[in-house]
Amino acid sequence: MNDLVIIVQILVVIFLCVNMLLIVTFFSKEVFYTTMRYILFAVTLLSDSLMLFVSDILLILSSYRVTMQFGLCIIFYILSVICIFVTPVTLTAMALERYVAICMPLRHAQLCSTRSTMHCILIIHSLSSVPCIVILSVFCASASRSLYTQYKICSMEIFVSLRWQNNIKTAIYQLYFLIMSITIILSYVKIMKVAKAASGENKKSTRKGLRTVILHAFQVFLCLIQLWCPFIEVALFQIDLMLYVNVRYFNYITFILAPRCLSPLIYGLRDEKFLLALKHKVPFGFHCVKIKARTGFVCQVGCRDRLP
Repeated sequence: MNDLVIIVQILVVIFLCVNMLLIVTFFSKEVFYTTMRYILFAVTLLSDSLMLFVSDILLILSSYRVTMQFGLCIIFYILSVICIFVTPVTLTAMALERYVAICMPLRHAQLCSTRSTMHCILIIHSLSSVPCIVILSVFCASASRSLYTQYKICSMEIFVSLRWQNNIKTAIYQLYFLIMSITIILSYVKIMKVAKAASGENKKSTRKGLRTVILHAFQVFLCLIQLWCPFIEVALFQIDLMLYVNVRYFNYITFILAPRCLSPLIYGLRDEKFLLALKHKVPFGFHCVKIKARTGFVCQVGCRDRLP
């Protein structure tokens, strides 16, 4: 188990460093923190970084059987659940932003202004807080007062100890999954219709928007897979303890750590403006060479020379 914990710590440090690099890049240019899709991208980065940090602390404490006061465990639970939902809800909002940009271009500047973005972020965090409020309210209604002063090993499972509590949690998760899936699918269908009717530069821009929505759908899918991991782990716990431990570490690395870093990194590298800003932040640097191709640039590891 110690080896697994060490492996996880190495991965967490690497992923946090990558996310911090992307966050620093976001604040490096005004165009990033005044444009809706970049601001929402930064929200996912901050949420993912906080999620990595909090979940890693809980993993270390539970691995070494360290107890904490139950009241403190509730705080960790609130942060974890909100961060779990902030990222997929934000990605859904980013898909809607692409829909507005392509299907309603004349209203994009009005609907996706910086002011509107701040309102959108408030709505995102409000929606992400609902599952946490419901689950905690249900738990507190059946918990004794003495429980809050007890010391326990903090884990997400202790808040859904009863079967009916777990059923409520499952229903909420499935409802969110359904709403986000339908929203992204409808956005994709609407953009596809516009893509078929577009021509020239508009067609190229629309197809790029389609690929972005598909990427958001993939990112949301990776984020939502982790919502199903506890149900698999509970079933395995009753079969074999060591299998349960190994699968739990595998799920944590594959469905929590990796998506929270790799998906934002892929999204950042796909965006030409963000990539050009990122190349000045990477220690080993990039140099970009113009070529006669549809992409316009090919970026390769090398010196840090600026483009002519």
